[in-house]
Amino acid sequence: MTGPVVDKDLCTGCGTCEAICPEIFEVGDDDISHVIDAEGCEAAGCCEEAAEECPEGAISLE
Repeated sequence: MTGPVVDKDLCTGCGTCEAICPEIFEVGDDDISHVIDAEGCEAAGCCEEAAEECPEGAISLE
């Protein structure tokens, strides 16, 4: 796994991923979620939950 990817066309910047997994996701000034530590997913242990809980289905794990 290389890490999570946020589909910028689907993301609405709701902040769900950041609330679940703040060490990996951050909603930027552009109101879109950004991956701030792609390699930290395994250690953080919350990327799968963030992807599953994303209401827009904008997060994929690759």
